Amino acid sequence: MMRVALYARVSTRDQDCEMQLADLRKMAEARGVEVVEEYVDRGVSGAKDRRPALDCLMKDAKRRKFDAVWVWRWDRFARSLRHLVTALEEFQALGIDFLSHQEAVDTSTPAGRMLFQVIGAMAEFEREIIRERVIAGIRRAQSRGKKLGRPRVVVDVPRARALRGEGYSYRAIASLLGVSVGKVHQCLRGPDDVPE
Repeated sequence: MMRVALYARVSTRDQDCEMQLADLRKMAEARGVEVVEEYVDRGVSGAKDRRPALDCLMKDAKRRKFDAVWVWRWDRFARSLRHLVTALEEFQALGIDFLSHQEAVDTSTPAGRMLFQVIGAMAEFEREIIRERVIAGIRRAQSRGKKLGRPRVVVDVPRARALRGEGYSYRAIASLLGVSVGKVHQCLRGPDDVPE
């Protein structure tokens, strides 16, 4: 018998997940599958990266506690198209199917798998558009003379050498000068200076 996990979410505490779960339970009964767990996030925005019940569901998926994840709608489960695709790819790698009741998508069927491929292509398209916008924004900023990246770290090399000569460790010198240990190594590197 197929083991199914149900996931439901509502954004505010005064809302109820019962409608979502009732539809999913009815479908499970009609298909003769066993519902092994219901994961419910109440009062948690779908935009949040971390959701207690969703995190628990993903951990249990890795433990192969169930064979399929059923949700009422995609937007109850994933915060974005990219999040949905990433989760579905993880489920696919684990051999776990995904079903969305309202969109009638079931990755255990050929049509569902094809739709998953289309969703993946759309997510890749979205990533490329975002990438192009970022690159265009960087070019525009550079053309206006804006300096990008981290500010240059200036190290008082004579003082660093003096401190090293007094026996200070790289870590202590970095702390005193307010720079990273790697930066101290970079500035003091020489033929006779062996890193600690």
